[in-house]
Amino acid sequence: MKIFKKLNDIQSQYQKLEKRLQNISTSTNSPDEKTNLLKEYSSLGKIMKIYKEYQDVTNTIQSYKTLLLEEKEDQELILLAKEERDLLKIKQDRLILQLNQFLIPKDPLDDKNVIMEIRPAAGGNEASLFCQDLFAMYSYYAEKKKWKGEILSSSPGNSGGFKEMIFSISGSYVYENLKYESGVHRVQRVPKTETQGRVHTSTVTVVVLPSVEMEEVKINQTDIRVDTFRSSGAGGQHVNTTDSAIRVVHLPTKITVQCQDEKSQHANKEKALRVLYARLYDLEMQKKKEKESQTRLSQIGTGDRSEKVRTYNFPQSRITDHRAGITLYHLDQILAGDLDPLIDSVKVKMQNDF
Repeated sequence: MKIFKKLNDIQSQYQKLEKRLQNISTSTNSPDEKTNLLKEYSSLGKIMKIYKEYQDVTNTIQSYKTLLLEEKEDQELILLAKEERDLLKIKQDRLILQLNQFLIPKDPLDDKNVIMEIRPAAGGNEASLFCQDLFAMYSYYAEKKKWKGEILSSSPGNSGGFKEMIFSISGSYVYENLKYESGVHRVQRVPKTETQGRVHTSTVTVVVLPSVEMEEVKINQTDIRVDTFRSSGAGGQHVNTTDSAIRVVHLPTKITVQCQDEKSQHANKEKALRVLYARLYDLEMQKKKEKESQTRLSQIGTGDRSEKVRTYNFPQSRITDHRAGITLYHLDQILAGDLDPLIDSVKVKMQNDF
């Protein structure tokens, strides 16, 4: 990987600085020169400390690999070695992520808030139910990070769950942590309605968009059409009797957003415009970065079962991220919002590929 060439070059530079500082003489060198060398040495030292820890972890992982190759009989020792190795791999990924953050230029969008869209793809009612599970998972994750979530638009499924869930998450560096959640998420589990105990496979699409201010997107207001219509609902005292639902259409791109969750037309329009501006901004960014990043269509795919970034296997309590090549066996903790091990591993993979 390119990162290790950079790190080895920095290590060589660090060692040379160390020798210069050891040999420097206050009588022949100015105080300013020594001060500058010390600053540079201190700055590189922060990276080298993490790199040394990474090297130690890597060596320990290798020792476990050797043990697993040699040990054939003690099953308890083999299981323990595998668990320790896998835990160290997660730590190794996090150290690589920290090193990348020193070396790779920051994405200017990383400190943005996000708008997330979750929709069922293949699997009918079961996919709609899993939309609800993913929405809950991201909500729990946001709570752990002390971020704020807000539903922008939702559409209930026929038998529970959602046909569509659009929501925002705001806080510190939200996009940096969630941008790689885009893609097809596959779930394998026995539906409640399944009488034979068979495992069904369903898929859900997730899209993560950076949330932007209106002034960040150049839009001719004459290109936007706003329609009003009567909100639909399940009945009861909160069903709207006025045309408060809003549909916003960007005529050149045909991008359409509608919102009916709020009672007031103004609130629904404000939310719909937030989603529209985010989608248009994302479309513009994808054009600019066509060679560097995925387009929106390749992000979400077609929803086919074979197009997946992550698999959630309930019978085995297993979750696999197919990009990072990592498998964990505590699905309940992941669904409760403990996403950092997965997210950090995917960050490492994506940044190294870049």
